[in-house]
Amino acid sequence: MALKTIGWLLGLTAVVTLTTSCTATYRETEAKKQFPPVGDFVTVNGTRVHYVTEGSGPDVVLIHGASGNLRDFTFSLVGKLSDRYRVTAFDRPGLGYTERVNPNGTSITEQANLLADAAAQLGIESPIVMGQSYGGAVALAWAVERPDALSALVLTAAASNPWTTGLSTFYQVTSSQIGSATVVPAITAFTPTSVVDQAIEGVFAPQSAPEGYAEHIGAPLTLRRVSMRANAMQRANLLDEIEALHTRYGEINVPTEILHGDADTTVGLSIHSIPLSKQIEGANLTVLEGIGHMPHHSAEPDVIAAIDRAAARAGLR
Repeated sequence: MALKTIGWLLGLTAVVTLTTSCTATYRETEAKKQFPPVGDFVTVNGTRVHYVTEGSGPDVVLIHGASGNLRDFTFSLVGKLSDRYRVTAFDRPGLGYTERVNPNGTSITEQANLLADAAAQLGIESPIVMGQSYGGAVALAWAVERPDALSALVLTAAASNPWTTGLSTFYQVTSSQIGSATVVPAITAFTPTSVVDQAIEGVFAPQSAPEGYAEHIGAPLTLRRVSMRANAMQRANLLDEIEALHTRYGEINVPTEILHGDADTTVGLSIHSIPLSKQIEGANLTVLEGIGHMPHHSAEPDVIAAIDRAAARAGLR
């Protein structure tokens, strides 16, 4: 009887595993059909990097946050800047259509070097580098590690300084070996659209996502197994990487504009941008009253004005 029960359980496990895998593969295929690459590719040391470039003028590079892709910027910001800048938005490693680099979690320094090298191959030598949220940490690593490869720095709701709260249960699970093998495929296969929409609205709170944003961003791309695993490992490693990086912010000597909403509950203003504004000599901090974690949408004119200030301060306009 016991052997029959074990055999039945093993059979059921195999059926569930196969069903999950097949459903996940189907949803990943549909995600790529619905949200194909919108830009071009450049290969850097064997890694394919997806990017979009529009406009002409001084160069601006845009680096997106966690769980995102470059579509976050092509929704509106790229078009608003391209009348006077050459704007390039990159997918970070493992997200969108840029290949994953390090299965143990591509560090913010590894990402900065990859994107700086990609920019150089595209003839972008000293851009204004703007990073949002996790992308702000990558932008800071770029400024520290590649100081001759940028002309100015713009940071919006950037993760920049150590914090004391632990890693969320979600990332603890999805970054673990067991969770990566079991929970991640289940999320890919079975997460309903309503949950994705709620997550998007949560990131924008207390504002709402702009009309049409959820349909444009391509959230199903982030639900692919490769992207979920890459994102989880990057997020799990971020605190240690920032603890190592933040003592070097005093080395940054390019014009720096920092924007942060005082209603941001994802990346706290007092923990991150207020200290950062004192760590970088000459940094200008703009506190956005009532704005949450997505100021490049919720306070887009302020972000554009900061890029213009950075360009002027760098002598580019």
